[in-house]
Amino acid sequence: MRILVSLFLALALGHAAAQGYPARPVRMLVGFTPGGGTDINARLLAPKLSEYLGQQFIVENRPGAATNVATEAVAKSPADGYTLLFTTTAVAINASLYKGLRYDALRDLAPISVLCQSPNLLVAGPGTAAKTVAELIAEARAKPGGLNYSSAGAGTSQHLAGELFKLRTGINVVHVPYKGTDPSLTAVVAGDVQFSFANIPAILSKSGRLRPLAVAGAARSALMPDVPTMKELGVEGVEVPVWYALLAPAGTPREVIQALAAAAIKAAHAPDLSKRILDKGEEPVGNTPEEFEKMLRAEVAKYAEVVKLSGAKAD
Repeated sequence: MRILVSLFLALALGHAAAQGYPARPVRMLVGFTPGGGTDINARLLAPKLSEYLGQQFIVENRPGAATNVATEAVAKSPADGYTLLFTTTAVAINASLYKGLRYDALRDLAPISVLCQSPNLLVAGPGTAAKTVAELIAEARAKPGGLNYSSAGAGTSQHLAGELFKLRTGINVVHVPYKGTDPSLTAVVAGDVQFSFANIPAILSKSGRLRPLAVAGAARSALMPDVPTMKELGVEGVEVPVWYALLAPAGTPREVIQALAAAAIKAAHAPDLSKRILDKGEEPVGNTPEEFEKMLRAEVAKYAEVVKLSGAKAD
């Protein structure tokens, strides 16, 4: 497999050089303000793309409308590889959460590669005595509507992870949105709400004051290997990772997509960048455009189901 990946990288990067792409600096739009997780990962990736492809990759922050401003701008940009989108799970969530979008994520964007991801974990605090997922479910069933869970805001992956948990287990718990992950988890630590979902970097920032009960992902995390997955505990269909990825406008030439993907894959697995990603509590991915497209379609479908069945609405 490693030989095949190396061959793909060499052929794609060599073909790009032969075609003269990129011939000028490339913009990477980020739909968040500077300093957050998406922006940090974009700024980790950009210099690697510059190194491998021989032109400057410039991160441009364009926040607004829960990343929809940046996403629409890229979707409507010329499909020439010089305006890209670096985004997160929001691109899949927003497809069904927001009505009247002036772009279609599956029609108007071309997946390139996922740089890294971090699973959401179900965490509890002193507001509940539950030490396991089974105990938390039992408590919620004994007190319908009596338990609360927090999120970083309506429509975030943490909110929809909670809604998925409700749907898959049939429990009745109340969503309490906060303005950001830190205040959401602070509420769990204080006992103001009983549980929440959060990714590993956010959990680590609370220095052991949260009890991780389960991984809302397909597999255990190498960063918290003792925490079982929801599926292992008998709760199917609660897989809500937070991922960070690169996309281009639909119609971008295939050789350009392949070149960008080859560079992004090489970056994700470069020892120095891989270490920085792991140090932040995330896991390198570096998948192909075909793998990312399949994943994106599945993510859009999953969140569409959650939004429809739960009635979730954006702030």
